[in-house]
Amino acid sequence: MKRFNCIWVLPLTLLGCTDPHQAEAPWEAYHQQLESALADGPVETRSPPNIGAFPAREARLFDIDETRDSLLNVYALRECEITSLVAARNNQLGKVAPPSQQWLYERTLWQRLTLCWTSDVPETLSSENRERLNKLVGTKTAQLPYVSWNAIFDSDEWTDSFARASHPLKIDAIPSIEPQLEAVHYLQQMVEHQFSLAWQQDSSRLEEQLNTLRARPLTAEMLRTLMLASQRLEDASEYLNEHAMPDETCLPRWNKQRLTALSDAAQQWLIAVNGLINQYPIVVPEAIQAYQSRWLSLQAPDAPWQRYQAAIKSHERARAQFSNCTPN
Repeated sequence: MKRFNCIWVLPLTLLGCTDPHQAEAPWEAYHQQLESALADGPVETRSPPNIGAFPAREARLFDIDETRDSLLNVYALRECEITSLVAARNNQLGKVAPPSQQWLYERTLWQRLTLCWTSDVPETLSSENRERLNKLVGTKTAQLPYVSWNAIFDSDEWTDSFARASHPLKIDAIPSIEPQLEAVHYLQQMVEHQFSLAWQQDSSRLEEQLNTLRARPLTAEMLRTLMLASQRLEDASEYLNEHAMPDETCLPRWNKQRLTALSDAAQQWLIAVNGLINQYPIVVPEAIQAYQSRWLSLQAPDAPWQRYQAAIKSHERARAQFSNCTPN
């Protein structure tokens, strides 16, 4: 029986990479081990496809009617403490505020209107202004989930996470995703508590979490890493299945630690991303539903995560046809 000293041991370093060739390096090393063991030519490899394009802006956002009223009518509701808020929103800086700040404005406006409606203020208003306040509360309540959706799905920090101009990660250098998980969980909290009068939003913390998401296109990186790993496992499985199995042929032992680490990290991230989408109490745009099913799903067999699970199992079966080499 042939003896080999080499074992596919993947280091524990947790660093990201931007060079696409670096992502291939561990797979090239593993394929070379198989080639040396079987001594029957190179492993044929195919390039994995890129991920699909994230839905265009008009397909992923909701149209929300702008609420317009005269200054006099707004002033008539001054006891609701909304005049300065509306003025800030309508000035030059307010009109060009990023989606995240527009979200905070709309939520603050909803809170003040709702608190006002449930206070003694309506009793002091004319019937016309009381009806105006009632209608405004209803309108802002209905709009808020759509406003918060647009705030996230119109932000560069979120959409850039799905950028096709990204590279897979090295399977032996998967970065820690804890900061990004914390950021998504905070967005989930904001959505979950958007109709809470007690829960206080934090503008600086929101911007901090969005900046964390801006740091790297993590969703795209995770998906492309799964797709590359699936393809390279499938390439290796085909190579093993196509070759004879003489008694003296053995394979170097296989360390699957990094495969498991990738599976766990990708699962954590996809659960968080899907959790944020599913947190909304609205029917999300069809384009997002389609993207979610095709690329983000943990159940769909053609989605990257399930394909990766299938590729691991298939490769385990292919390797089971061979004995493991005894180390010297």
